[in-house]
Amino acid sequence: MTNPSDYRPAPGEIPTSPGVYRFSDPSGRVIYVGKARSLRQRLANYFAPLPTLHPRTARMVTTASRVEWTVVGTEVEALSLEYSWIKEFDPRFNVKYRDDKSYPYLAVTMGETVPRVSVMRGAKRAGTRYFGPYSHAWAIRETVDLLLRVFPIRSCSSGVYKRAAQSGRACLLGYLDKCSAPCVGRISPEDHRALAEDFCRFMAGDTGTFVKRLEAEMGRAAAEMDYERAARLRDDLGALRRVVEKNAVVLDDGTDADIFALAQDDLEVSVQVFHVRGGRVRGQRGWVSERVEDMDDGALVERLLQQIYAERDADVPREVLVPALPEDAEQLQEWLGGIRGSRVSLRIPQRGDKRALAATVRTNAEGALALHKTRRAGDLTARSKALADLETELDLPTSPLRIECFDISTLQGTHQVGSMVVFEDGLARKSAYRQFVVRGADGSGARDDTEAMHEVITRRFKRMAAEREGAAVDDDGVPVVRGIDPSTGRPVRFAYAPQLVVVDGGPPQVAAAKRAMDELGVTDVALVGLAKRLEEVWLPGEEFPLVLPRTSEGLYLLQRVRDEAHRFAITHHRKRRSGAMTRSVLDDVPGLGPSRQAALLGRFGSVKAIRVAGPDAIAEVPGIGPKLAVAVHEALSGPGILGS
Repeated sequence: MTNPSDYRPAPGEIPTSPGVYRFSDPSGRVIYVGKARSLRQRLANYFAPLPTLHPRTARMVTTASRVEWTVVGTEVEALSLEYSWIKEFDPRFNVKYRDDKSYPYLAVTMGETVPRVSVMRGAKRAGTRYFGPYSHAWAIRETVDLLLRVFPIRSCSSGVYKRAAQSGRACLLGYLDKCSAPCVGRISPEDHRALAEDFCRFMAGDTGTFVKRLEAEMGRAAAEMDYERAARLRDDLGALRRVVEKNAVVLDDGTDADIFALAQDDLEVSVQVFHVRGGRVRGQRGWVSERVEDMDDGALVERLLQQIYAERDADVPREVLVPALPEDAEQLQEWLGGIRGSRVSLRIPQRGDKRALAATVRTNAEGALALHKTRRAGDLTARSKALADLETELDLPTSPLRIECFDISTLQGTHQVGSMVVFEDGLARKSAYRQFVVRGADGSGARDDTEAMHEVITRRFKRMAAEREGAAVDDDGVPVVRGIDPSTGRPVRFAYAPQLVVVDGGPPQVAAAKRAMDELGVTDVALVGLAKRLEEVWLPGEEFPLVLPRTSEGLYLLQRVRDEAHRFAITHHRKRRSGAMTRSVLDDVPGLGPSRQAALLGRFGSVKAIRVAGPDAIAEVPGIGPKLAVAVHEALSGPGILGS
């Protein structure tokens, strides 16, 4: 615990300009980021007497040991910089809205020569049109299945498409008339793109145009007594109408809006948003996040909109309807307009259908918060009890909020690898996981697991010491660029010390890890080993193990950490072993890297075909000159080379 008066800047040092500030803890980790119209006025609020501060704010300023700021030209610039810093530093005292899952979108890859419709999750890609998000992937598949009757665009993977093009035979969807089969030339790429554009127009809300078009075509077919075609058009029309019915009209046609609602208590906040396009609810999303900073509804809305719309290819509608306006609503509205490229209306719905729909969204937020509390109550209680159990049973000075576990994986002494997994607050933090290739004293690997464990622990804490000093080095002591000085507050790979280190194994592994930590002078980190056979907890230097009760939440947490480290190590080991087993004779050719190997195999199909082709044919491959072609041919023509 620090004293805020020890690092409080003099009032005259703080500018009155708009800007962004950040608080850092003694290790240099950024723990809070904020923005201000006047930096001097805002920062003065944090250095008021502690009893007058909100408990969360008081906890933050007593955890921090330094405050820094950056002056910007306008409040809109401050808004953008604040979000980019929150995303970069992941400060623990900032509210962050995180999805409990990745919502699926209906995506059309308009950036490809032959566009494809599919279900996509995760980060958005350039050149792809997205519709949604949807609550469930099956809802997208139902919609696509209906629309492919009318818009038979490609929905197959790249592999299926290439195989069909090579064989000259369309896939099953082509024979069912749910794909126009551009792979076999039934439709030109240009006509197929026009079909995909019509599909996107329909999904964007222009449904009436296509319904009227089908009605007119059905009428003409009936007038011409082409009843078979008229019946097919009738079925297509029914499919379109079923899709339209799935997205019921809730507002006037042409209304494009995102409607947000909040439900909260002192600890958590639930967010729901309905995406309305063309007057219809096209998608819904929801989050529940911890309230780690003291913010009113307007500030929560501001942080939410930053995170929703600052992503690449963000879909900003004409209207953004919120339950409360932020203090800097005009600047936020200007920022949203800059992303959209035209004016955006940010307001609270006051009357009519939009207010009624906002009430529905709030009902969903309240229900989501109640459900979250029901589901998470047991889990939160168990995590807190597990950390408290470990603190008591292992006689630790504090709860082990950061636990690191190490495991070694090998097969008969080959391809030795080590893993490091990290649990923070009882939950896995996968972004902090690390892998090690065990080298040994002579570079050929360690003699046994204990020597490997000693090497891995040594490398982990050597890197921590180097990065705490601000000079990142590789495992051989050579300076590198990727480790970032903690004085800047930027995340680094190993700079944060754990409160507890767990090794997979018994007394030998614990002794090896303890020896490595003693050699580096690491005395403030607790160490235990967890043996698999009887789940015994071994402490350094102890003759007998510590046996925790089988019902102990602390033991259960140690088991989860150990099992995750084992899984991560096995995954890395299998990957290295698989890579070694599939090593090609082409790897031995000087100057023939992975891209040139791929080019050769793409042209000829196999190593045997390359050898038969001869130097002249090899030299015709892009990137392969005459000299390299001769080297490839000689390498493949040598004695003992088997065809593949």
